[in-house]
Amino acid sequence: MIVLGIDPGIALTGWGIIDAQSRDKIKALQYGCITTIPSQTTIERIQSINTQLQKIIDIYQPQNIAIEELFFLKRASSIALIGQARGAILLTIAQNRIKLYEYNPRRVKLALTGYGSADKHQMQHMVKTFLGLSEIPKPDDAADALAMAICHIHTAWTQKR
Repeated sequence: MIVLGIDPGIALTGWGIIDAQSRDKIKALQYGCITTIPSQTTIERIQSINTQLQKIIDIYQPQNIAIEELFFLKRASSIALIGQARGAILLTIAQNRIKLYEYNPRRVKLALTGYGSADKHQMQHMVKTFLGLSEIPKPDDAADALAMAICHIHTAWTQKR
């Protein structure tokens, strides 16, 4: 199973592709960030997210996509921009008819560390460990996207039992 994990954002959208032969045999195929230019209009940035995500989907042909649920931050302007980016991402997924799964940050932390309040460093270390990487994936958004994909694999395999 090829899974694309996504950590949505307007400036940086983290993404990570994993291949899962089983719950315990997973490997990272590729990861990175979709970046937008701050001087662009919001519409141009959303179009850029759509175009770049479509290229990733075309290359890797994921069967499932795992994305972080929208949650409320302290700043309303941040949540609005993330919501707009997330909307572009959801539309791209819908147009490609790929199964979408949404996970909240606490559930991802539980799946990777067994502790729902794990800190960022613990999460990044577990991503590195689960995928057998020599170093923690950078930038943080890409590591978060890989964590999202790993959470989906663990959830899917647990439900199969």
